[in-house]
Amino acid sequence: MPILEIFTDGACSGNPGAGGWGVILRYGTIEKEMSGAEAETTNNRMELTAVIQALKALTRDCEIVIHTDSRYVMDGVQSWLHNWKKNNWRTSNKKSAVKNIDLWQELDELLVKHKIRWIWVKGHNGHPENERVDKLARDAIKNLL
Repeated sequence: MPILEIFTDGACSGNPGAGGWGVILRYGTIEKEMSGAEAETTNNRMELTAVIQALKALTRDCEIVIHTDSRYVMDGVQSWLHNWKKNNWRTSNKKSAVKNIDLWQELDELLVKHKIRWIWVKGHNGHPENERVDKLARDAIKNLL
């Protein structure tokens, strides 16, 4: 049985500023593209939103490989999330609230439904799907403006 591949990217015109996100869902030879935008956001919020929207589009639990150029998202999920939850959504100093807590909490709820492997992709380096999701995110910003 094929594994679902997800490619994600977020972009911002100004940071903060208008932002967009792009996603490719690929199951075998079937692909679906998705994108969206917000008028006032940050690049990190768009990177998180891309992954969240991809996972929200799924109708059942899946085995997934997520390709992202966002160290923020990947490191957050693989390294920081456990301690943030243990610290009641505070950073390691236990004084500062986690930035983008609303999105991290939403992502945390979605992650438990699936078996996920993460692959980091160097952005803007000719990776075909990364270039496509970047274009989807940037086109979403243009359509918003």
